This record gives sequence, C-alpha cells and structure tokens, in this order.
Amino acid sequence: MGVSEANMIGVASGLALSGKTVFVYSIIPFVTSRVFEQIRDDVALQKANVKIVGVGSGFTYGQLGPTHHSIEDIGIMRTLPNMTIICPGDPYETEEATKAIAALSGPVYLRIGKKGEPTVHKKSLPFKVGRAITVKKGTDCAIVATGNMLPVGLAVSEILDREKIKARLVSMHTIKPLDVNSIKRAALETGAVFTLEEHNIIGGLGSAVAEVLPYSRLSPIFVRFGIQDKFTHIAGTQDFLRSYHKISAKNIAFKIIKSLRGK
Repeated sequence: MGVSEANMIGVASGLALSGKTVFVYSIIPFVTSRVFEQIRDDVALQKANVKIVGVGSGFTYGQLGPTHHSIEDIGIMRTLPNMTIICPGDPYETEEATKAIAALSGPVYLRIGKKGEPTVHKKSLPFKVGRAITVKKGTDCAIVATGNMLPVGLAVSEILDREKIKARLVSMHTIKPLDVNSIKRAALETGAVFTLEEHNIIGGLGSAVAEVLPYSRLSPIFVRFGIQDKFTHIAGTQDFLRSYHKISAKNIAFKIIKSLRGK
C-alpha cells in the first residue's frame, strides 16, 4: 500500500469483512499512532479479523530518533475494546505467536523487534494467547518481562543468581488479555514483582499489572521498569538508549537488589 497506512487499514478491514484473514505490517509509529482512527473505527469497532504487525518495538530504531521510537503503542492499543495485544519475547515466541493469532478470530496487535533478537527459549514451545510462560523458577522475587525485554530479564536473573537471589522469570507475551492468575501467583509466592518493558511506564505492562494487584488484596514490593514519561531527544543504539534510561540489565539488577534488601 506504500506510505498510505490509513488506506492500508481500511483496505485490510474490507478484506477481513469479506471473510479473509488479513495481516498488515509496518514500522510501529506508522501502523499504530498514525492510523489510530482507522484501527478504532474500521478494525476494533467492527471486530474485523485484521492482524496488525508492528516492527521496531521500543528503541529498535533508536538511531532514527524520537519519531521512530515506539514507546507509546501498547498504551494506545490497550484502550481499544476487542483488541488482543501480543509482544513475543524471542524468535521462538514470535513464531508460535504468529501461528496462534492466525487461528484467532478478531483484531490483534503483534509487537515485534526487527531481526536478530537473541533467543531465550531453547526450542519451540507450547504457546497460548493470554497464558504467560514461566522461563525460570524462583521464590525470592518475580521478574515479569514483555517483548524485547525478556532477554534483559534473563540477564537480570543471572546477576541476581550470583547474589543468592532466586528470581522467577515470567514472559508476559500477552498484554491483553493479561494472565491475571500468573501475576497473582507471582505476588503471593515471591512477595516482590518487577515489571520490565521497553515502553512508557504509563499504559503498558507495568500499568496493566498495577491494575491487578490492588484487587488481589496482596501487597508485594512492586516496581515498574520502563521509560519515564518523557520523549528521548537523542539518537543511539538500542543498548545505549537502554542504559540512558536505566533499563539495562545491570541498572535493573542493582535496583532490584536495593528494593529487596531495603538499602
């Protein structure tokens, strides 16, 4: 469809309403925020069977500056009724998520990186929309990561291992519908929940988890790791921008240790 994303969404909706399963694909800011009205009215409102695939999650396109940083998209899409949101954590999850959403009826937003992301899982795995995956067991705290922060979560857990802190690592690949039971178990069994996302801390995974915990009558230590509510007026690699925003593995592990040990 070229650089006419609004038209692309409209055509996709028409194809879906004629009985087809439709995938659309573009860089995240252009396939979410630029075309939000069309997604709302043509896809979500109609429950059209359109799968919106956004590439370049978080700071994947960090060198291109803030117009290409994708840190608001989960929050935008979460506001839409009928919209399922999937953020796979590694290539294996991406493969299984693609199969799962193709078989799922209705609107879906699939948020992915670009290419060459590290693998966390050792092999293909059973994948179910709305069901989190426990990557590592642990009882001292729970690290709940989504999307491209799952490898960071794994690195954080390895740092904590060296500090004799056994962290549970949970891949929350589905943001909507959220696996509420997994969150409640993590809070009850570990007493500390830390969410990791390469997204604004408003509206994303951390916000979704924060909406669950008060109703669970549990009071765990709870910290959201993500992008603070500001634009990033610098360009750089993904790793550079993660360090700048203090969401590198070392930064996160240091803060978790302080939170757990009260120092």
